[in-house]
Amino acid sequence: MFKPDMMKTYARAIALGAVTISAMAAAGPAHAATVQLFPFFAPPPAFAAPQPYQPYQAAPSYQSAPTEDQDSVETPARFRRQVISYPTREAPGTIIIDTPNTYLYYVLGGGQAVRYGIGVGRDGFTWSGVQSVTKKAEWPDWTPPPEMIARQPYLPRHMAGGPGNPLGARAMYLGGTVYRIHGTNAPDTIGKHVSSGCIRLTNEDVSDLYSRVSVGTKVVVLPMTERRAELSRTTR
Repeated sequence: MFKPDMMKTYARAIALGAVTISAMAAAGPAHAATVQLFPFFAPPPAFAAPQPYQPYQAAPSYQSAPTEDQDSVETPARFRRQVISYPTREAPGTIIIDTPNTYLYYVLGGGQAVRYGIGVGRDGFTWSGVQSVTKKAEWPDWTPPPEMIARQPYLPRHMAGGPGNPLGARAMYLGGTVYRIHGTNAPDTIGKHVSSGCIRLTNEDVSDLYSRVSVGTKVVVLPMTERRAELSRTTR
């Protein structure tokens, strides 16, 4: 039962509502939407519908960066590793680098050798002579020599080994020189004269050669003037 004071309060509220409605009608629809009638009669709050249960999933694991041999670059057939007929007086286990034809031969003996396609020094950076493998390294660090920094000052002073390193997956150091037989993260340069004198192979090929070579292996680098006829007869 309403008490007199409550009745008066209720009557005032109704009167106030009527005045407000009249004012809204006079002001037009643009203002009507901004007025909230009887704020003490607010509607119940809206709640978002519950989401379906999602089981916990562990974060994906990330693999290491791909090596260059996982790239889409396809080595031309004549530069792919193969065993060929290769008569030579060099002892089995010797490496012969045919600079002008961009091939490296690993002598097997019996008139055969494994032939690899390589990238060699660009014009003005080729060399020849006899060296030996004095050191081997897997995923080697790269520290450009001072003379290379002088020519290309933008080069990093040191780069840790890895798939992005220009020396690639393996390196074999030649005597006391700055030259190496190494892998590459640019397989499209195989068969080209592009380096500062180092001999580069694809990462797959340099890993194969690395497994055959030991420290002390003899390395014969042929001069540019000694062009050999390409030996293309494959024995297997």
